[in-house]
Amino acid sequence: MPCLSVACGDAGRFVCHRGGVQDEKGTPLTENSLFDLASLTKLFTGLTVMRLHEEGRLDLNAPVTAYAPQFIHLSDAKVSQVLGFEIALTTAQRVDTQKTPAEAQQQLFAIQPGPVTGRAYSDMHAMVLKYVIEGAAQETLLDEVRRIVLRSLGMADTFHVVPEERLGDCVLYDREHRIERGRYILREGLAPGMPHDPKAARLYPDFAGHAGLFSTTADMVKLCQGLLREKVVSRRTLIDMSRNRTGFRRADGSYQQYLGAQCYVLHPVQYFSEIPVYESGLAIGLSGFTGHHISVDVGTGVFALFLGNRVLNRLTVLLPEAGKSITDYGLNPDGTGQVLWPDGRQVWSSVDYVHHKDAHFHRSAANALGLPALR
Repeated sequence: MPCLSVACGDAGRFVCHRGGVQDEKGTPLTENSLFDLASLTKLFTGLTVMRLHEEGRLDLNAPVTAYAPQFIHLSDAKVSQVLGFEIALTTAQRVDTQKTPAEAQQQLFAIQPGPVTGRAYSDMHAMVLKYVIEGAAQETLLDEVRRIVLRSLGMADTFHVVPEERLGDCVLYDREHRIERGRYILREGLAPGMPHDPKAARLYPDFAGHAGLFSTTADMVKLCQGLLREKVVSRRTLIDMSRNRTGFRRADGSYQQYLGAQCYVLHPVQYFSEIPVYESGLAIGLSGFTGHHISVDVGTGVFALFLGNRVLNRLTVLLPEAGKSITDYGLNPDGTGQVLWPDGRQVWSSVDYVHHKDAHFHRSAANALGLPALR
């Protein structure tokens, strides 16, 4: 990664370290650097749903259309099912390929429910929950996130629309390289402060709910410690969020994803788990495509935070052609190394970076926290 900022701790203390550069100019990472949180944004949306439920303003057993009648095909879908990825949600066309934000929104409103037959995790659920929240609260999602999370925890450096004077603090997620079935794709031209996520960018400046927040390490530490101090939702609610809603072992021995309320929960196989070995079955966790991890555990009372950049001038995705593996492109079996781009450049890889966190981050975090492996 060009840069990385990590932290771990409990409700009253934490340790933090950072290094690297935030852009192609070589600007050093600082305490003011703003990371594109990507899917860590879902945690803010999930927490907002749960807080409105605690306040008696949102019934999780009500149909989606009780709060968001725009979703004409979700009259039989409960809010709880959307919150916990218990149903599949699909649109006829990709939201991010629509020409205008209005057309993207219309695709979303026509979303169709169905049974989960493969990967349960999806952006679409948080995108629907945005409108559920707005119908229940009669406020925008962003206003509710500010009320429930940002202002209550003093998170003054977390934004959806980054102020112009802070654009120079943005970590740059440009020049993403992908290889998909023989196609060499370079995505470039992403401006500082614009969400890397294509759907969030298509709907911008509206706040989509699944991605689109920018924050500093210090603010995200405030979030983790605030959750452990029950300043956003109660301990009971956090435990409920960590309840497995989707995961099970299939007949062929493979596993369905273990997901809770807009988060990952403990998986029985560590390789597939976003919950580190030193945290318990009461932990909630999320990863973000741009290079992040967050986990908060009311069982052990600790948190772990990993904010990075796996996008800038990096190969993020490699889907080999039939009959090939990633080693045929020059990478090591674990996804590390470089690939030769058609223009002659060697491009560093962040493929499968998530599977290196246990060895390179979580081992150090466990040592810093004085915690042994629990599993």
